[in-house]
Amino acid sequence: MRPLADVRIIAIEQYAAGPFGSVQLADLGADVIKIEDPATGGDIGRYVPPLQEDEDSLFFETFNRNKRSIGVDLKAPAGRAVFEDLVRVSDVVYSNLRGDVPQSLRINYGDLKHLNPRIVCCPLTGYGMTGSRRDELGYDYFLQGIAGWMDLTGEPSGPPAKSGLSLVDYSAGLVAAVAMLAGIHAARRDGVGMDCDISLFDTALAMLTYPAIWNLNGDFIPTRTHHSAHPSLVPFQAFQTRDRWIVVGCPKEKFWQRLVTAIDRPELATDRRFATFADRRRNAGELLPMLEAVFESRTAGEWLDILGRAGVPCSPVNTVPEALRDRQTADRGMVVQTEHPRFGAVRQLRSPVRVGDADPEYVRAPLRDEHRDQVLRDLLGYDAARIASLGDRGAFGEHGPENPG
Repeated sequence: MRPLADVRIIAIEQYAAGPFGSVQLADLGADVIKIEDPATGGDIGRYVPPLQEDEDSLFFETFNRNKRSIGVDLKAPAGRAVFEDLVRVSDVVYSNLRGDVPQSLRINYGDLKHLNPRIVCCPLTGYGMTGSRRDELGYDYFLQGIAGWMDLTGEPSGPPAKSGLSLVDYSAGLVAAVAMLAGIHAARRDGVGMDCDISLFDTALAMLTYPAIWNLNGDFIPTRTHHSAHPSLVPFQAFQTRDRWIVVGCPKEKFWQRLVTAIDRPELATDRRFATFADRRRNAGELLPMLEAVFESRTAGEWLDILGRAGVPCSPVNTVPEALRDRQTADRGMVVQTEHPRFGAVRQLRSPVRVGDADPEYVRAPLRDEHRDQVLRDLLGYDAARIASLGDRGAFGEHGPENPG
């Protein structure tokens, strides 16, 4: 049995942050049932280019494999009735909406505990369920700006820069997954569910970690660093070689000793200016130009071989295609394949969460409303007449009782 085979999550989710959290649990066997709004065409991720046609996109495939989909109009009384029946047989109601929307949709614990006292309600919002920004839209790009990330990213002489990935979204999704698992554990232990309150803002701010602590407790001002250097460890940054960039770091004193030997500059080991972490940081303006000149004398391949044999931490700066072709990517089985009716064989990345010895199964993302009959008949026990009646009363949107696809 897969680790989360006894967990059911109702997911009122869209785009990336919410679905990235729930897909980790779906990969572990949780039954994640996406509630998609029939009035809006479902999850907006279905329409994100490139590699997108009609309601199919590889963006959507990335975040929604191993899930089921049912179209339900939560604002229609009949649709609400279907939703409430799902709450009765589920562990979590998970959403990623604006901070004021869970209350208006009545999907908080206080709204649902009479249906299932053990239900866990986990909204993932931009700014949280409280505070002056609660009603504001929260997107990864904005959060990287407001939380200080962009001010720390890029060259000191350049403009603020966003990370090349939506790291606030993905990190918040993982935080939400942890919150859901903690909530389920407590609800099964105590018999009482709860509200969670996860936000992109809290996640992004918390991930400032030690630079924030240095600032809160001293006069340290986090700033951008030349060549993406570590704020306190020297050397620990990108270096230009004869043909491309590499990363070299000395997070322990023994690595500094190995480095100076590997680059044939043993005199630096006894130079008092560079004797300790603090000395090298204080005198980085003198040390780093020396190292930069050394690394420009050979190719990246040569240096990676020399440093690797010497036991100095280092890596290439790969392009995305190069990273996907890296031998460790293959060794770890990080590329998996699903079959899609439109795109055929779709290669994608497996979850980094590994539990036990069995390989997880990967099934393509659902078509919109694909699992309506399966959920209504097999899970909730509705018969054909009841499904038709609910459709006539707008539970499934304007398409009525028949699946739209």
